[in-house]
Amino acid sequence: MLLIHLVTVVTPSYNSSPFIRETIESVLAQTYKNWEMIIVDDGSSDNSQEIIREYTAQDERIKLIVNKENVGASKSRNIAIAEARGEYIAFLDSDDIWLADKLKNQIVLMQENDVLLSYSAYRTIDDKSEGIGTFPVKEKVTYEDMLKTSSIGTLTTIYNVKELGKFYFEDIGHEDYVMKLQILKKIKYAQGIMEPLAKYRVHDNGLSNNKLKAARWQWHIYRNVENLSFPKSIYYFLNYAYFGFFKYKGRS
Repeated sequence: MLLIHLVTVVTPSYNSSPFIRETIESVLAQTYKNWEMIIVDDGSSDNSQEIIREYTAQDERIKLIVNKENVGASKSRNIAIAEARGEYIAFLDSDDIWLADKLKNQIVLMQENDVLLSYSAYRTIDDKSEGIGTFPVKEKVTYEDMLKTSSIGTLTTIYNVKELGKFYFEDIGHEDYVMKLQILKKIKYAQGIMEPLAKYRVHDNGLSNNKLKAARWQWHIYRNVENLSFPKSIYYFLNYAYFGFFKYKGRS
């Protein structure tokens, strides 16, 4: 199969100088070469832009957009999505890493099996890029599965823009989760690759407080975004709490 389909890599960046070089290098190392990488710098105060410009000068596939003011990751991703020219859109935050065959393996899967949304397992790493563990995935995920637990890592998500159109991030908590729910409403299921194809960086920044905030966001999504009935919201929230208890540290 000729892998000729352009993939747009969406990368928001804010004060990412410790990690952005490793992130960009992981895209440059892809065995699938037909991609563009749109990095939106959200008003960084460190030397992130200087590092990124080194790469834009070397490779025209890498593009930098600089926000005049800090608008947050969701709006920064939306700016990149609006500019995306690819038939597929993939996501990679400025501190995460892809393995070399990530794009190739997922695009082949999508092309050969008419898959509109794909994902993979991934590894977790710390701030020093040392391994923590591996996050496994199911072979297929439906909308109902996703309501129970966020089982698709954003850094492994690729969707078919040509068939589905563009999806944007709402400016709410768990906006990446909501975007995946919106896609899954339109398709029977997403399909995954059991092999880890990326590395998700875990930052220890007040996990217990974040869990409480995440629970509030989750309930808000059930009731006010997905407009589920109260009984259904309770059912899915209990599943969310159950699966959350057993999640690996660093799930995204």
